Amino acid sequence: MTESTTTTRPNIRALRDRPHAEVLVIGGGINGIATFRDLALQGVDVALVERGDYVSGASSASSHMIHGGVRYLENGEFRLVKESVTERNRLVRNAPHFVKPLPTTIPIHRTFSGILAAPFRLLVTHGRGKPRERGALLIKLGLIMYDTFSRDGGAVPRHSFRGRRASRREFPELDERFRYTATYFDASMHDPERIALDVLRDGGREESARAANYAPVVGAEGSAVVIRDDVTGEEFPFTADVVINTSGPWTDITNTALGAPSRYMGGTKGSHIVLDNPALLEATRGNEIFFEAADGRIVLIYPLKGRVMVGTTDIDADPAQSTVCTDDEIDYFFDLIAQVFPDLAVDRSQIVYTFSGIRPLPRHDDLAPGFVSRDYRIERGDLGGVPVLSLVGGKWTTFRALAEHLSTDVLSLLGRQRRVDTTDLAIGGGAGYPRSDAERSAWLDAHRGAHSREIADRMLERYGTYAAEVLAALPVTQQSLPHAPGYSAEEIAFLAEREEVVSLLDLLLRRTHIAFVGGVTTETLTEVAEAAAPVLGWDRDAVEAQVHDAATTLLTRHRIDVTTSSLAPTGA
Repeated sequence: MTESTTTTRPNIRALRDRPHAEVLVIGGGINGIATFRDLALQGVDVALVERGDYVSGASSASSHMIHGGVRYLENGEFRLVKESVTERNRLVRNAPHFVKPLPTTIPIHRTFSGILAAPFRLLVTHGRGKPRERGALLIKLGLIMYDTFSRDGGAVPRHSFRGRRASRREFPELDERFRYTATYFDASMHDPERIALDVLRDGGREESARAANYAPVVGAEGSAVVIRDDVTGEEFPFTADVVINTSGPWTDITNTALGAPSRYMGGTKGSHIVLDNPALLEATRGNEIFFEAADGRIVLIYPLKGRVMVGTTDIDADPAQSTVCTDDEIDYFFDLIAQVFPDLAVDRSQIVYTFSGIRPLPRHDDLAPGFVSRDYRIERGDLGGVPVLSLVGGKWTTFRALAEHLSTDVLSLLGRQRRVDTTDLAIGGGAGYPRSDAERSAWLDAHRGAHSREIADRMLERYGTYAAEVLAALPVTQQSLPHAPGYSAEEIAFLAEREEVVSLLDLLLRRTHIAFVGGVTTETLTEVAEAAAPVLGWDRDAVEAQVHDAATTLLTRHRIDVTTSSLAPTGA
């Protein structure tokens, strides 16, 4: 790693100077961060460490959805569906700045072969045997069932069903072989990383809580874990009364480092591509297009930030190896787009970003990846007499409920009582977020200060009500970044100073959406690095090193060649 500073970072210093906590959370994905927040709100002395940047692992490779899991019906996972839709509705209310209702449309063939067969297999085959063709009636019944689980004060609308004529009016580019479309509602999560940072900030505001990124657990000494600062190389022991392992796909690897090998995990790889294709964007009509391919894999075509995201795959993967979206996966996505919108031209020159990650699924041996449960469980272990709780499974939608479950178990071990209920507690910039045009206008008038309404509105959209803090810190006159549209040097500097940024990639991938929307060039990298340099202590050599490292990672992990802003060939 290219160092951001030669001195010990404040978050690492907080751990080293007070090397004991009631609870240590290992893993800064969304589930670890949510557990950290829940425990901090209960007044627990809690620390969190993450081996890389926050939400840079499995949590960074999501499909940007908060969903009830219509497909979970096929496995009879009614508890998980109920919990998922309940948590989805809560997030629409508690994080309205980032989570919004998303119309999701299923195209249905006349013969219905292979189109969303699996989610309703339970209704006929009880999840066993070869899937049979499903008709519109069974899909209708399945969505009625899903709506029943979704009842929660009208947080999202109920489903609708269209015949051929109405479907063609709504989606004129749809393949003519589709006889029906069914539209139901889940929710979009347009900035997962920023949601996680809000959750982290909520916990970090408590005096009893501290967290550090780029701080992997590298071993154990008796009942103490050994933490390394990846920026300076410094290692130090840390003790806790309870250890929680929320390392996601790397849970077994963490347990091995602690001297207690486990075989809990069996993650699968999921890849996505992001396309700059205005015709395809228009064809979706603002809907996520959701269907099942003939091989049983779920596919989505999803309008997002003026682009179209297409995903996902479900392939067994080794968490010890890095993942990348392959040519075969891209070909697979293009073939599926053609099945739905056959007259729209899609090619590789339109790919502006790709990403791939490993889902933290339980070990599943011979079970096909698509049928592995997305539910979670907690395994008990021991580190020199200290309880170790390992999380197996878990997903974005249920992070609050999962954190409540884990925290309740920990509070029982500590003999403590829950003092804060997070069920209806707003998340970060969702607190006081305006729900109507009139409320939005009033909020802007109250908080924009000398900034223009345009800039204040952009900040509100980007950060929720946390924008008030951002606006107060930014000067009225700002230096726009020509190669990072919509961002200023001062905003980048604010993020670098306030959000524990270590590398340029932290800014490009997780503090902003600069890389996601595409158009990233060497000039983009240089502008962003130079904006962050003064607060991070980067000299000219450090800026050049950061730009080089970021360009290399974008090429090897995301297949984007910043010298041409185009898709790189596999193996680059």
